[in-house]
Amino acid sequence: MQLTRYTDYSLRVLIYLAVHHERLATITEISEAYGISRNHLVKVVHELGMLGFIKTQRGKQGGLRLAHAAEQINVGKVVRQVEKNLAIVNCSEPICPIMPACDLRAMLFEARDAFFDVLDRHSLADLVRNRRAKLGQLLISGA
Repeated sequence: MQLTRYTDYSLRVLIYLAVHHERLATITEISEAYGISRNHLVKVVHELGMLGFIKTQRGKQGGLRLAHAAEQINVGKVVRQVEKNLAIVNCSEPICPIMPACDLRAMLFEARDAFFDVLDRHSLADLVRNRRAKLGQLLISGA
């Protein structure tokens, strides 16, 4: 299973905000830290705000921050809400002639569920715990 770039960017934004939790961050600094298009991040940040993972503050002194403590943001929940298509295989388009006798679909869905079982055991804090200083050095902001 491969997550979309959109989901990857969503997780990167959350990691950045968790590392820099003591202050507001901007889309521009996150874009520069990761080398990601600012336009892509605007869309990502908007959706993360709509989903309640981050809070945005407009204006000259504005920026972004996590809406909850990193310990309260579940990685599995983020991926489920941001990833648009969680179906691993579509046996209906075109209709697969062996579908009635094939167990591949069920096996792949079981594997996807195991993937999410692992993600569900982790919070955003787990992604930055014990690495916050190192991540902070790697994600030096322009601010």
